[in-house]
This record gives sequence, C-alpha cells and structure tokens, in this order.
Amino acid sequence: MTTFRRALTGAAAVAALALAAPLPAQQWPTKPVKIVVPFPPGGSADPIARAFGNKLSATLGQQFIVENRAGASGSIGTGYVAKSPADGYTYVLVFDTHAVNPVLIPNLPFDTVRDLAPVMLVGRAPMALAMHPAKPYKSFADVLAAARARPATVNYGSVQNGSLGHLTMMLLQQAGGFSMVHVPYKGAAPMITDAVAGHIEMGIGSVAVVAPQVRGGKLRAVAVTGESRSTVLPEVPTLAEQGFPGFSAHAWWALFAPAGTPRPIIERLHAELRAALAQPDVGKQFAEQLGMQVAGSTPEELQRFLQDEMARWGKVVRDNNIRLE
Repeated sequence: MTTFRRALTGAAAVAALALAAPLPAQQWPTKPVKIVVPFPPGGSADPIARAFGNKLSATLGQQFIVENRAGASGSIGTGYVAKSPADGYTYVLVFDTHAVNPVLIPNLPFDTVRDLAPVMLVGRAPMALAMHPAKPYKSFADVLAAARARPATVNYGSVQNGSLGHLTMMLLQQAGGFSMVHVPYKGAAPMITDAVAGHIEMGIGSVAVVAPQVRGGKLRAVAVTGESRSTVLPEVPTLAEQGFPGFSAHAWWALFAPAGTPRPIIERLHAELRAALAQPDVGKQFAEQLGMQVAGSTPEELQRFLQDEMARWGKVVRDNNIRLE
C-alpha cells in the first residue's frame, strides 16, 4: 500500500470514529429532538410536553417536536421510545399508568426499569372525586353511607380499567369496608361527559380534568386524594380529613429516555428542564391548568419514585386480578 493510500485509509478511519463517537453534551442538540406523548392530543401529558418543547426550542436552538403515539394505556408510544436509538434525540413524557402497565398488560414488549433511563419527575397532582350537583352526595361520607346501605349498586367511573383512579377506589373500598361498581371508560373525556350528564353516580380523575367542571358548576367535588388540599380546589377536603388518615394517591408525569442515553446529555436536558420549570409562565400553567405540585426531581429520585409506585400499584392489580380491557 502506498503512503498516499495509507494516509487516505487512516483519514477515513479517523472520520468514521468521529462520526461514531457521541457528541459532547455542550454540542447537543445538532438536530431536532422528539418528545413522544403516548396518549392522544388533549390529555394532560400533551400540554406539558408542548410547554417544554417551546421553551427548549428557544433556549437550545433546535426544534423539540411533540409526537403523539397513543394506545394500550401509553405502552405503544413508550415502547417505541424504549427501542429508539440512545442518542439523546428521543424522549417520552409518561403519565402515571407507566408504573401500572408492567403488571396490567401481559407480555409488555419492553422492560419498564431496564429499557428506559429516568430524566425527571415533572410533578404530581391529586385526583378528585366528583358528581353532578343534582346527586344527593354533599360529602364523601354521604357516598360511603349510600355504598354501605346498597352494596355493589352505587357506581363510579374512571378513565380506564387499571387506571390510578380505579386502583385508588379499590384501596378505599378495602380500607373503608364498602363496595361500589366500577364503570371504566376509554379516556377522561367520555368519563367526564357522563359525570356531567349524571349518567354515573361519581367520577374520579386528576384535578386537571375535574377542576374546570367544578369551577363551572357542572360537577360537585367531595374529596381530593392528596396529603393536603389542592390549590385548584382549595374548598374540597382531602380523604385524610374524611376518615382515611394518611391516605394519598397522585397522578404524575415524568420524562424518560432510551436506556444508554449518554449521561452528560441527560444532565444537560435535566438542567434545561429545571430552568424551564423556574419560569413563571410555565409554573403558573402547570399549577393552574393541571393542579400540579412541581417536583423537578433528579434522575435518581425519579427511579426510586417509579419503583415505589410500581410496587404499590402492582400489588393492587395482582391482589384484585385486574386486567386492561
């Protein structure tokens, strides 16, 4: 081989290595970044992803594109991200179903812990129990009295079988010694529609979807599921105040990347997300529209939180033989 050809071969090898090597975090991103929302547009995860996308596009100089990949309780879009290249250009904004799906869905095509890298727990929000104002329930005690007087006849709706609302009500029934009939829906919109119309006795959903109807006089809320009262429904007492001391359950939102995404890129994205959360307009939007208690956790805190949620809700699913329908 001539000196000239050896030089060309060496140059090609160096170029190939340069292309294969991950970019330093300071140079990321050099192309558009995708945030997958594994639910249809209009849900609570969608505005979070779009708010972050707008802020990050402005500060990092590349488009952050939100893509909805809905289906199977969020597992289709999440699975897509789990199998995407771990190069820092694909993320998923999950909802609380993420912790339930491993036991709710047989043969989930990815490992929730091993195949995804935690980035940030964005925040949590309590759920609210509410019904049409014409219903006879003025407090959760009234709901309890009716359910105990007529076991397995008073119904309630949730956004789907195996949703956190459904599982929360299972825990409440076990703790309170009462029985209600679950009416599962395919999303928050149809459940809220039927609650507003009075077709179900009560609905349970995140304050993000319940509070606007309560403020508009279309629903009456009788309890929230947080440790303290919700900032968007401050007049509504917690379940802990109504005979269930220590009880709490929250909807939550978090960002994950494919496992193996370079740690420096995750750290840079985390810092940018924290900066976005610190901006008054974002904090106000999340608090007022979603009733969110912003967390802004570290990746390690999110991983511990996820495993705790998987253990808590997985037990409820297994003990009650619940399946996604």
